[in-house]
Amino acid sequence: MKRRTKVHFKAIHISIPIRLLEDLDQTLSFKQSRSAKISSLIQKELDGDDYQGIGDASTRELMAALSSREDIEPWFSRVLLEILTKSS
Repeated sequence: MKRRTKVHFKAIHISIPIRLLEDLDQTLSFKQSRSAKISSLIQKELDGDDYQGIGDASTRELMAALSSREDIEPWFSRVLLEILTKSS
């Protein structure tokens, strides 16, 4: 028997840059959905919760942020970038 939910959904069509979609997809795990992530981001924006803390960031986002910092050792930045390019 199918579960009923009180939340109703509406399919919409939006256009976003391809690179933005690719970046979004890289933040999602295999079991996460785009719709759920986008809904969560919209809800946070509407709630005024625009701070995305470290706990909300994916491993890839953290690695990318670390690799671009000026205070990181160059060898460590190269290793991070190598890992990021191999896993994409």
